[in-house]
Amino acid sequence: MVRNEHEMIIKLKSDLLDIIDIENGFFVSDDLLKNMLNAIKSLINAEEATLFSLNNCKNQLLIEASTSEKLEQTNCPQISIDALEVEAIQSNSLLFKLPGFEAYDLTMILMNNDSLLGILAIKGREEEADPFSHSILEAICQQIAKFLNNIRILAKTDSEEKRYKQLFRVTEKFHSSMNMDDVLGEIIHTLQEVYPTFTYYLLLSHDNNRLEDLPIKDLEYDSENIAALQAYVTGTVQLEDSVQKKRSVLYAPLKGKQGVYGVLQVIAPNTLVFPNNEVEFITLLANTAGSALENAQLYQQSKRLITDLKLINETSHRLNSNLRLAETMAYMTEQISHSFEAEEVGFILYVKDNQQIDVLKGSTEFFHKNAAEAYIQFTKEKIEKEQESLFIGDFQLIADTNVKQYKSIMAIPMTQSGVLKGFVLVMSEAPYHFSFETFKLLQSLIHHSTLAITNSMLREELEKMVVTDHLTKLYSRNYLDEKIHLSMNEDHEGTFILVDIDNFKSINDTFGHQVGDDVIIQVAGLINDNIRGTDIGARWGGEELAIYLPGVSLMAGVNIAERLLEKVREYSNPRVTISCGVSHWNRGKKDTYAALFKRADKALYVAKQTGKNKVIVQESDIVIDKT
Repeated sequence: MVRNEHEMIIKLKSDLLDIIDIENGFFVSDDLLKNMLNAIKSLINAEEATLFSLNNCKNQLLIEASTSEKLEQTNCPQISIDALEVEAIQSNSLLFKLPGFEAYDLTMILMNNDSLLGILAIKGREEEADPFSHSILEAICQQIAKFLNNIRILAKTDSEEKRYKQLFRVTEKFHSSMNMDDVLGEIIHTLQEVYPTFTYYLLLSHDNNRLEDLPIKDLEYDSENIAALQAYVTGTVQLEDSVQKKRSVLYAPLKGKQGVYGVLQVIAPNTLVFPNNEVEFITLLANTAGSALENAQLYQQSKRLITDLKLINETSHRLNSNLRLAETMAYMTEQISHSFEAEEVGFILYVKDNQQIDVLKGSTEFFHKNAAEAYIQFTKEKIEKEQESLFIGDFQLIADTNVKQYKSIMAIPMTQSGVLKGFVLVMSEAPYHFSFETFKLLQSLIHHSTLAITNSMLREELEKMVVTDHLTKLYSRNYLDEKIHLSMNEDHEGTFILVDIDNFKSINDTFGHQVGDDVIIQVAGLINDNIRGTDIGARWGGEELAIYLPGVSLMAGVNIAERLLEKVREYSNPRVTISCGVSHWNRGKKDTYAALFKRADKALYVAKQTGKNKVIVQESDIVIDKT
């Protein structure tokens, strides 16, 4: 009998050894346990063998494996774990009538160094009918406990090896990517593979609303996230256990060399204490992810800085290429609208000792409307008072509700040599549309551009001074001559008007030359007010002025002359009148600039000789009185 029992132990050891395939690697833990139970069932000729293991959170036994397919967790015996350990230590590991296990014929309490591994329950083995001695059953129990302890150690080793291989793979992936989105996605993917039963969140300190498919939350500063905030502030792992919720939560900081970029929250269900081996692995994963996030963020920051520098460099280069002021403003508006995704861009210039403002051409259309006045006035007052740039994320305009509301506002003063020249106003309807980095970039861009803008304005002012009459601010005769020659080569027609102030000598004699000059200035102002931007008003000489209307028909030109006649008669002070001589050319007839002027001069002479205060048209040799 002893020989048979000895052979049974040897056979059991052999069967258990065969379960583990060293060459092909370890089997899945569940398969190992089922194979072990089947070996025991066959060895002792039992009907059923079931292994119960300890659940730490619930402090009760749960079915870990069984040779029966019909068993459910609801069939687990309700028994004190402490009582089981005391029973196994003080009495015997082999019990035929264990309380709570009345449905089983034999129970083996499996221990390892006074630590409970589980309970092996056997059906179909009555003590009286059992041909095996207690000693052989005790030996079987010891072998099963040793085997169970070994496979759990092997399973733990195998699990850790797989996890660290996963960590190595993740580390390689992290360092091969400079995209923050990819790094965050890889963190979640790894957690899903390693901890499929855990719940996890990434609590990030930066805005990551784009990653809607990942469990990401903002790291909020409130009393409900004390542990998370401690992990973020201190850079150390924090644990939070909840007996009531029967779970343990770990907060691992995503830490780089320069700072902490967020917190990894891992929730372990059905446990009161977070497993130590999991803490070590998750901490390593979080540290690796933190370094990768830092590298990705620094890379993206460097790319953004390079892009910003290119924008400033290209803009400065373009602005210093002698563009006209309107072209300069249009280019700046396009650059800002595109780079900052701005809806409205306005360049506001101070004129007349900062008492008035002028919206420069090239600003978006909104700033040329009355609706923009409230925004411009608010910004002007704010900048003058605080002498600083404005950065507002949720602006509330106290004005007519019909005015379009812009929530995001950036305003940068244009200062040259310590003098405030104006400001740039950039707006968007969406609140908090512009980032602080965008604001700083706009400041730098305007700072580098102000000199070029100022130079462009001064250059055009100088050019205008060269071709402008000092007294009347109308163009000079030389400039008029050039433009008429150019028009006669490029346009299809044009109208020329010579204007003379009637009885001007008597004005000088009666009121003095200063009043006479003022009368000339008044008439020049009325000319500028009644012609287009493409038309040319010039001082011909003395009290004679001239107007050239490129592309304008004779009839339209006469109408303009007659309107000017009425305006001078009505608004001049002292009251004066003018006489006008009108001539016209078109491409259908051979004509010259000298002939055009000669006809207008002749018509003006007729007007002066026939009563003054009238418009005379000279076409070829025909004189037409239009009054």
